[in-house]
Amino acid sequence: MAETKTAATGIARARTVLAQVVWTLAVLAALFLALGALLIAVKANGDNALVKFVLKVADAVDLGLFDRYNGIKQFTGHNAAIKDALFNWGLGALAWLVVGRILDRILRPGR
Repeated sequence: MAETKTAATGIARARTVLAQVVWTLAVLAALFLALGALLIAVKANGDNALVKFVLKVADAVDLGLFDRYNGIKQFTGHNAAIKDALFNWGLGALAWLVVGRILDRILRPGR
């Protein structure tokens, strides 16, 4: 009986840790997308190493679906690139947070 309780506790702990990791990764992805959109909106120096890094990571976590160049919505006209980044990456950040929270709830035991 004690072994079963110990095994169940260990599984619950592993599920909790996995849920925390999934949620943390989702928040980080959303953070990079939001920060990337902000850097584009303020027309940050594209030659700066930190700006390049943030934009590269944001491009990677947009999953192609929320791409700033060919995303869900493409604007035309004045400031189209800024609008594209704000809309598509903002939507991508929101999607990461929603999916991350859903997975967290599924994985986390007995909430």
